[in-house]
Amino acid sequence: MAIERETPPGMRSDLESDAQRRGLVFRRLHESGEVLVLPNPWDAGSARLFENVGFRALATTSAGFAFSLGRRDGDFAVSADETLQHAREIAEATRLPVSADLENGFAESPDGVAETILRAGALGLAGASIEDATYRDSDPIFSRSLAVERIQAAVEAARALPHSFVLTARSENFIRGRPDLDDTLWRLKAYEEIGADVLYAPGLPDERTLRLACNSISKPFNYVAGIGPNRFTLAELSEIGVRRVSIGSSFARAALTAALQAAREVLDHGTFGYSDGLPTVADFNEFIDPL
Repeated sequence: MAIERETPPGMRSDLESDAQRRGLVFRRLHESGEVLVLPNPWDAGSARLFENVGFRALATTSAGFAFSLGRRDGDFAVSADETLQHAREIAEATRLPVSADLENGFAESPDGVAETILRAGALGLAGASIEDATYRDSDPIFSRSLAVERIQAAVEAARALPHSFVLTARSENFIRGRPDLDDTLWRLKAYEEIGADVLYAPGLPDERTLRLACNSISKPFNYVAGIGPNRFTLAELSEIGVRRVSIGSSFARAALTAALQAAREVLDHGTFGYSDGLPTVADFNEFIDPL
C-alpha cells in the first residue's frame, strides 16, 4: 500500500506551512514546563473528539489501530505503509500536532529507521517514537551499540526535516520480558546524549523506578497510562518528574470495553440499560464536528 500521492505545488506549500506550525506547537508544548497529556486516537472520529474536548496534541496507538482493523495487537500486526497511512489520516482529521507510534521503525538497520522517520516527516507529522525492540523472542532488545546507532540515525533524519520534529526514544526492556533497570537507565541516558527529544520506558513497575528514570535525564520523560496496577494522578506524576503522559491504548480499550459490556447485556439479559445516560447523536455531532 503506497501512501505517496502527487501534490499540486500550491497545496504542497500549504502543507509545508502547516507542518511547520504543528511542529513548532508540539515542541513548545514540551518546553512549557507543564505535563503534556497525549490521548491516542484510533480513527479520525476519535481524533476530532479528543481535539474538541480540549487536548492540545495527539499520538497514534499501534494497538488501537490494530483493533480497529480487526487484528490482534502484536509485533508486525500492521505494516509500515498501513501505519503511516493511518497517521496521515489522523493528522488530516485535526489541526493538532500528531506524533506517530512507529514501533521499532519497521527496520533493523539505522538507515531503514532513518527512512521511516523521513517518510513520517513528509506526511506533516510533528513527531514519532522509535523502540529498541527486535521483535525476536530469543533476543528481544537490540544490543546497546546497535540501539544507539538506530536512535542516532532517527535523530539525524528528524533534524534533516524542514520542520520541527520531536523524536521519542523508547527503552523496551520492562515490557519485553527483560526487567533490567540498570540497562534501561543506561539506554535512556545514551539516547538523550545522542539527541532524542523525549525518553520513554514503558512498564516501569513502581514510583521508585519511575523517579530514578526521570532523575537520570534532563529531557522530558514520557509515562504511559493504563499499563500495570499503578494509578498515579497527573499531580503525582508531575511531582515524580514526568513531563509527558500518553494514554496509549487505554482509551481505545475503554471504548471497546463499553461496547463489549453493552453487547453482553443485550445477548445475556435482553435489556438495553446500557443506553441510559448516553450522549445523543446530536451531542456527538458537536463533539466530533462542531459547526
